[in-house]
Amino acid sequence: MSTTMPKQAEISRKWYILDATDKPLGRVAAQAAVLLRGKHKPIFAPYADCGDHVIIINCEKAILTGKKLEQKKFYWHTGWIGGLKEISYKKLMAQNPEKAMTIAVTGMIPHTSQGAAQLRRLRTVKGAEHPHAAQKPEVYEF
Repeated sequence: MSTTMPKQAEISRKWYILDATDKPLGRVAAQAAVLLRGKHKPIFAPYADCGDHVIIINCEKAILTGKKLEQKKFYWHTGWIGGLKEISYKKLMAQNPEKAMTIAVTGMIPHTSQGAAQLRRLRTVKGAEHPHAAQKPEVYEF
């Protein structure tokens, strides 16, 4: 039996909805990363982009366990001298929970051009309503 190589024409992309209500932020992000990369498919190959589209709803209802809400911080650099910025996750989850979820998923995707293409298929929504009903996404239970 020979190994099959997935081709771009053979790859079909589905749309999935992940509900983050009362689930740990990292668990939802890890499952989203698996779906975006296509690791749940039998045709998965690390060199082929065979992932699906993912919509994460209710990002503001995701929880952080332990003392992460008070102690964990997100750091970034502006590129200017002395431009190191930080924000606590308590403030980040209150102001922009979609960004907190996107940051978590970004850390679980390869930092390559293929990973950038996979991240373009991620949509995060603060509430329960999303504008992608025309794609007929199915709810993914995990």
